[in-house]
Amino acid sequence: MIIWIASYPKSGNTWLRALISAYYYTDDGIYKESALKKIDQFPTRKYFENFTYDKQKAGDTIRYWIDAQKIINQDKKLKFFKTHNAFGFINGYNFTDTQNSIGCVYIVRDPRNVFTSLKNHYEMDDEKAFNWMQNEKNFIYDVEQFSEFGYSDFQFISSWKLNYQSWKLQKKIPLKFIKYEDLVNQTYSVASEIVEFINKIVMSPNKIIKNKLKNAVQSTSFDKLKKKEEKEGFSEAVSSHKHNDKKITFFNLGPKNRWNELLSNDFKIKLNNTFKKNLKELSYEK
Repeated sequence: MIIWIASYPKSGNTWLRALISAYYYTDDGIYKESALKKIDQFPTRKYFENFTYDKQKAGDTIRYWIDAQKIINQDKKLKFFKTHNAFGFINGYNFTDTQNSIGCVYIVRDPRNVFTSLKNHYEMDDEKAFNWMQNEKNFIYDVEQFSEFGYSDFQFISSWKLNYQSWKLQKKIPLKFIKYEDLVNQTYSVASEIVEFINKIVMSPNKIIKNKLKNAVQSTSFDKLKKKEEKEGFSEAVSSHKHNDKKITFFNLGPKNRWNELLSNDFKIKLNNTFKKNLKELSYEK
């Protein structure tokens, strides 16, 4: 069965995945990128190799989401998967179901900081990033390999608002909903809650191994991940469209990404007005 690690892009998913992989896929809790790779992404093209679909038609793989998950689950082992996909019923097809999924940890981030992070990662200007976050029909795919694989890596992410709401409001599978900011400020405490949630839904009698979790928290701090990327690179960093020989830094600002210091006054007002209701719902604003 699958436990999803879900989020809208640039919301802390990779950090959360690093933390979970360090705890569940190492002996001592010390982060290794080889452990991170044990938590794959879905959907991606490798899971549709047994199916016939039109690579040049965006979203044609959604017909096989459930069937692909059935194949993944054939060995009946617990698996974690990262996804940016929205939850629910899309063009007549469910993203997942209770026969294939056992739960989800969803991480949400202040949309104003998501905005500044998206601008860096996708090399967008203010208007493009704003429209991108508002687009309810938005999807992502592997741009770098499009010429060979087309839309094989299609993920339907929708808008920032509908993405988190699609997971938060669903009642089909157990959900642990966390805020990026809480994970930053209370890392060990939130990580403990996540491990307890996972152990509960898989009905594990195991208690938290405190030293191991402490190692996982310490070895996946943003500063350590950033220094590791600077020294060794990071496999999930993407190439710059403006500088072909350069990778865009994946671990860029992290907790130092402060929208109120990075945005113009006009865009501060625009984002605050646009996301006013959501900011209150998520307690980012009173």
